[in-house]
Amino acid sequence: MYNPLLLPDLRVMLEENDTESLTEFCNVLHPAVAAEVLDGLPSEDILKVLSTCEIGIRVEIFEYMDLPQQVDIVELMGREELSALIEEMSPDDRVDLLNRLDEAHVESLLPLIAQAERSDIRKLLSYPEDSAGAIMTTEYASLPQDITVGEAIQRLRQQAPNRETIYYVYILGDDRRLDGLVSLRELILASPDARLTDIMRRDVISVRVETDQEEVAQELARFNFIAIPVVDKQHRLVGIVTHDDVLDIVQEEATEDAYRLGAVEPMEDSYLESPLTEITWKRGVWLMFLAGVALMTAQVLQQYEEMSQAQKWMILFLPLVLASGGNAGSQSATLVIRALALESLTRRENVRMSVRELLIGLSLGGGLALIGLIAAVTWFDLDWSHAIVVGVTVLLVVVMGTVSGAMLPLMFKKLGMDPALMSNPLIAALVDVLGVVIYFSVARAVL
Repeated sequence: MYNPLLLPDLRVMLEENDTESLTEFCNVLHPAVAAEVLDGLPSEDILKVLSTCEIGIRVEIFEYMDLPQQVDIVELMGREELSALIEEMSPDDRVDLLNRLDEAHVESLLPLIAQAERSDIRKLLSYPEDSAGAIMTTEYASLPQDITVGEAIQRLRQQAPNRETIYYVYILGDDRRLDGLVSLRELILASPDARLTDIMRRDVISVRVETDQEEVAQELARFNFIAIPVVDKQHRLVGIVTHDDVLDIVQEEATEDAYRLGAVEPMEDSYLESPLTEITWKRGVWLMFLAGVALMTAQVLQQYEEMSQAQKWMILFLPLVLASGGNAGSQSATLVIRALALESLTRRENVRMSVRELLIGLSLGGGLALIGLIAAVTWFDLDWSHAIVVGVTVLLVVVMGTVSGAMLPLMFKKLGMDPALMSNPLIAALVDVLGVVIYFSVARAVL
């Protein structure tokens, strides 16, 4: 957390037009801290502060800002100033920004950017959103395999200022094919006369440009890499995804899952930065759908109206039946969706998970059924036949809810859809419909 006195001091500097102090502010603070302090200023003042520092520091601070704030700032910039900023940004960050700008605006900027950077931008913009190609950077260190370690270190010194990371050095063959990898540690420890072809690792783990970003994050976390190479269909190296980008992906995917588990469509920006109309729409769509499912429950209840009139005691236990099934289903869905988000499960593991949930459902359902049966006899003075209806129904509904909560996300994953679409409110609503059917069916069979 930054010193809260920095923001008032910064406002005084702006009022006094103290350019020298504003430049020192940018130079002395870490870019992330500077961006956090600037967040408390209007976009016009932020731009004024950034304009006092040299382009490299300006870009570093700018890249730590939220995307909506970046968009607000660039809309105040002139074309030449903006093109210079974009040209200096890291490839993945500038593509994120350009994706938020109007297409016509982007096309008007590209001619002002150097040809090499322009080609790189067009290539990254062409990849599908949320794919490895869309989040990768093209600033990686690469060397041929037929040079010595001493030569390699000399070349790395030349590449380092323009590369995002040099801890992994990728060995490229003809047509930029990824032939191997050597770490900076291995280069330093090797003999200067050794050749890269003798010390490099040839079994390089990589991902394809079209690989989903969530899978990329899982691969990088699985092998504890600092970066993972991205290749095309011909196994040519086109970029790398670094650990800092993966942290953003993990946070983004976790946020999306949290929204969906609560029956809210994911928002592009944070809650406070999203327009009220967007939040209302993304919540309202789910609420209307869930209302439709609830009306189905009412329709099912209407089918059993005659029985409910004859057995009025049944209405007393309807909340217990519906809550037990819905809550059990929501618990299972949460556990399964989280497991699917953390790792890729095999078919055998999916079956094992389903069996475990069935056994857990039987255990939990048996316990809740016993509580319901005892409560019906002692608390509500029902006879044993009525109490058995309550107990058996609770057991069946909990088992059904638990298995449904586990199986539906697995089914969605199998179909290539996001398992988190099986939100807790949706699971509860679906279980409510089936719970009513089970409740009255058991009553009809027993009574």
